[in-house]
Amino acid sequence: QVQLVESGGGLVQAGGSLRLSCVASGISFNSYRMGWYRQAPGKQRELVATITRVGTTNYEDAVKGRFTISRDNAKNTVYLQMNSLKPEDTAVYYCNARFWASSSDYWGQGTQVTVSS
Repeated sequence: QVQLVESGGGLVQAGGSLRLSCVASGISFNSYRMGWYRQAPGKQRELVATITRVGTTNYEDAVKGRFTISRDNAKNTVYLQMNSLKPEDTAVYYCNARFWASSSDYWGQGTQVTVSS
């Protein structure tokens, strides 16, 4: 069974940093585009960042220059380094895996990130 397991969330003060990790199992990891999405209470889920099989990255405008997505194919893991965190970054962050030849997605259960003022 496919599993995406996120970790690294928590409570930090504004200006602080966190690194999220997502370990995938049950898929051929290097065949998937990996991504991070987030959803705040009362808001729609939004894209944060994606990284392709070959390392091409895309970022939501709100996080450009602050967040960095990376992947380690040997460890079946995707990371999101989050710096200069702001209260508006508070959300549940979800790991996403999308097969390169389709739009079928797998999702993790999410990890809570809370940034205090």
